[in-house]
Amino acid sequence: MFWLKFIRDFLKVLRAGQTPGQIAGGFALGSILGLSPMLTLQGVVVWFVILLFNVNLSAALVALTFFSVVAFIVDPLFHTVGYNLLVNVSGLHDFWTSLYNAPIAPLTRFNNTVVLGSFVVALICAFPVYLGMRRFVVLYRTHIHSKVEQWKIFKAIQKSLLVRWYEKIRDIAG
Repeated sequence: MFWLKFIRDFLKVLRAGQTPGQIAGGFALGSILGLSPMLTLQGVVVWFVILLFNVNLSAALVALTFFSVVAFIVDPLFHTVGYNLLVNVSGLHDFWTSLYNAPIAPLTRFNNTVVLGSFVVALICAFPVYLGMRRFVVLYRTHIHSKVEQWKIFKAIQKSLLVRWYEKIRDIAG
């Protein structure tokens, strides 16, 4: 049931009333949260940015879910990037030492190779994710949405007694 709801919510986000830039912005920020650990200083900052700016929160949550799965798969890459930045780039050794000795900076957990590598990769990927998602939202709204509504599986999901029952219970509980 979770995956059906997830797909349906993602399709709702794509055709939501917000602009493609707002949806793509939420998706890009959610990708940063999904790729890097959230229980760090930078994770809290990204959550504040999501709540402060006018981006789509649902898109951020969809991206968070999707990129959390991706992050689990590419953790070895994150470790390699973080290890190289912490150990092999000798010009950064003094920076890392002074950062770790700063009062609040240890909350970033940048002394962990996976945390550092995942955050760096997430920042590098955020702009291409934004551009790609913005383009995809425009494409979906102009060409794909009307075709998706004609799919038999989409109609079946919409008419499914189980889905309608779930929505009623969710609305009562919420």
